[in-house]
Amino acid sequence: MPDKHLSSQFDADLNLLSTKLLAMGGLVELQIAQAMHALDTFDMAIVDQILEDEHRLNAMEIDIDEEVSNIIARRQPAARDLRLLMSVSKTVTNLERAGDEARKIAKRTRRIDKDSAARTINIAEIKLSGEMASHMLRRALDAFARLDTVAATQIVQDDHAIDEEFRAFVRKLVSYMMEDPRSISVGLDYLFVAKAIERIGDHATNIAEFIVYVVEGTDVRHVSRKHHMRDAPGSKE
Repeated sequence: MPDKHLSSQFDADLNLLSTKLLAMGGLVELQIAQAMHALDTFDMAIVDQILEDEHRLNAMEIDIDEEVSNIIARRQPAARDLRLLMSVSKTVTNLERAGDEARKIAKRTRRIDKDSAARTINIAEIKLSGEMASHMLRRALDAFARLDTVAATQIVQDDHAIDEEFRAFVRKLVSYMMEDPRSISVGLDYLFVAKAIERIGDHATNIAEFIVYVVEGTDVRHVSRKHHMRDAPGSKE
């Protein structure tokens, strides 16, 4: 993470925290990629692996939160440093919840695999939105490591693309279910998957917003996208 402090040990603490955070993010990215692959191939071995990794993610969350608490107790940081540590803790929570969404996709894939109507539904939008959500999360973590507010603002703006894919899939899904009532059950399962992907994009967006909070001290979580773009560095408005 940027910026040097008078205490080299403080810098070492922050670097270790950053390493742990990125390791946790890497595991969540892997889980999302595996969940999408399992949905495409119906490989139940991958589903099992995703579910078994849950304890690893939970352990990482606890470890990082404890480290944040210890640093605050030892260093008594203020201003930006305190905002950074608070944002790390919130980012960890969002990563854990994104991992939860990946596990929900895995569990729903097991259900879908048992439905003979599953192969009749085109899930191109789900596949695309899954790739987009995973890429957004990776970019958000990279931006957090560099405290890059320009990249963070772009991520927030890009979230609407996943929302559009979700809405497009819902419209198509309604048509499928109206044409063939036998597809209703699996259609609802796929709707659950699409919603989980949308939530992963939301968590990536939350992480990006924490970056703005750290650097600028401004909470933009409930600010409209229009204001995000207006206030973005380099904006001509």
